[in-house]
Amino acid sequence: MSFKEELALHTAQAEDILKKYLPAEEGLQKTVLEAMNYSALAGGKRLRPILMQETFRLFGGEGEIIEPFMAAIEMIHTSSLVHDDLPAMDGDEYRRGKKTTWVQYGEDMAILAGDGLMIFAFEAASEAFAILKRDGLGGDMAERIGECIRILANRTGIYGMIGGQTVDVEMTGKSLDENQLYYIYAEKTGALLQASMTIGAVLAGASEEDVKTVGEAAKKIGLAFQIQDDILDLTSTTEELGKPVGSDEKNEKTTYVTLHGLTASAAKVKEISEEAISALQELPGENPFLMELVRSLITRRK
Repeated sequence: MSFKEELALHTAQAEDILKKYLPAEEGLQKTVLEAMNYSALAGGKRLRPILMQETFRLFGGEGEIIEPFMAAIEMIHTSSLVHDDLPAMDGDEYRRGKKTTWVQYGEDMAILAGDGLMIFAFEAASEAFAILKRDGLGGDMAERIGECIRILANRTGIYGMIGGQTVDVEMTGKSLDENQLYYIYAEKTGALLQASMTIGAVLAGASEEDVKTVGEAAKKIGLAFQIQDDILDLTSTTEELGKPVGSDEKNEKTTYVTLHGLTASAAKVKEISEEAISALQELPGENPFLMELVRSLITRRK
């Protein structure tokens, strides 16, 4: 099986897991549930849940216990996109080739849908305790689940994604230095990638030292991913990317590309991706697909 075929299989599996944990569209609040599901099921690479599951497998993790967290991380990621697309933020009308949630349902319902997905993600993650009880998993699994929920909250909140988004919003249209830009990239984009891989390692029972190594590698992957996103915003097309291109320039955002140019940016993506791969290769266990997935980030076109 080729990497492309294997990735498609993993993406479909992640999609099925997400669907299993999304809310039923019923009750007086049905509209917000429809908007939540519309947003979550509008396509996407499902990169975060796949990275989580493959890191879990790297450390010998098995079973369904990872699935609630896979669904949760994708819900949180989607909630951030719903809010990013709002007129008060980036004002984008298309995401993944479809109308953004605020265009489809209105700004008010899009705000509520983003909030709903973020909160519902933790309800989904807590289902890991039900699996623990059902399957009679012993040892320190309950403690691992609790630690994973803490990681999810930390990397989502004011010291993670939301913190990075805050600086991004405040600095839009202003001159950024490299340290400020790295902070935004590490938190707004990198925090959820770091959460994904760290949760996979913790839930599988990795050592504290190995969890730290995974976290550092994930930070580099997040940085590479965001710089590549900056490159695509200038070089891709709306049809290929699935969202409007040129939005960074439109919103007067400083990016790695505006500071260093396309050639240096592409070289930086390659450099830090290879550093991340080298760190992951030093860990116990093997997962060739995970390594190839990280490598694919430097050549992605959407």
